[in-house]
Amino acid sequence: MPEGKPSAERVGESRGAVKSGRGPSVRLSGLLLVALLPGYPLQLSAQQVSARQEAADSVQNPTVLRWWHGAIAVGGLSALMLLDEPSQRFFQERRSTGADDWARALRRVGQPEVYGTITLGLVAAGLLSGDANLTRSGGRLAATLLLAGGTATVAKLALGRPRPSESLDADGYSPFSGQDAMPSGHTTMAFALATALADDIHRPWATVGLYTLATGVGWSRINDNRHWLSDVAGGAIVGITSAKLVNGHWRIFGLRPPSVLFGPGHAGLAWRVEF
Repeated sequence: MPEGKPSAERVGESRGAVKSGRGPSVRLSGLLLVALLPGYPLQLSAQQVSARQEAADSVQNPTVLRWWHGAIAVGGLSALMLLDEPSQRFFQERRSTGADDWARALRRVGQPEVYGTITLGLVAAGLLSGDANLTRSGGRLAATLLLAGGTATVAKLALGRPRPSESLDADGYSPFSGQDAMPSGHTTMAFALATALADDIHRPWATVGLYTLATGVGWSRINDNRHWLSDVAGGAIVGITSAKLVNGHWRIFGLRPPSVLFGPGHAGLAWRVEF
């Protein structure tokens, strides 16, 4: 691929194509389109937004995820599973009307009416005000939620774990059976939202507040007897990892953070993989 930043059209043309460069690496470029106000007359070109993004959002020393990071996560979840049934009994024995009211309010943070509204609000505000930074934040948040939601859905189908409201056997896995406890979808989306916003805001009060809300969502799913403790922990891992990969703080498999592309009448995200 030639040096410099590809335009939105160039990225679209190279989707799924592998090109050899002068160096030993091969770059595979793809385009993930996100429908954000289609047809809206945008003021910034794709080249302008992408160029500003790379200059403003580049992470100097990203953490490269290795196999042992995954091993630690899996080992931690496995250890936590020992507490699934005891914690389920603990929370259900102490469940109250007041706790249910709090859970009903908190779990909305992990639902589309909250994270979807925030995402569209950021993009719309950025476009209407001409603020490229705000627009990019909304684009990154959209990519984060898509990655987190897709990963959680695949994991749910593949693992087939029963919910505590369906079975008291926390180890009753049955892949592709339709059981969908692991990981918690609400918790996944809540932590994806919290991490993406916290990393963009860069304020301690925002970080504490956002992660507290996300943790509250996880608690609400345990309180409602919809998830085991390890389901919630798994959702947090998926949500945080998705956000960190999208904003470039973490790297894996040569996947670089996406570029937010906006041009007249269209919007998209370009992801580049180097290997």
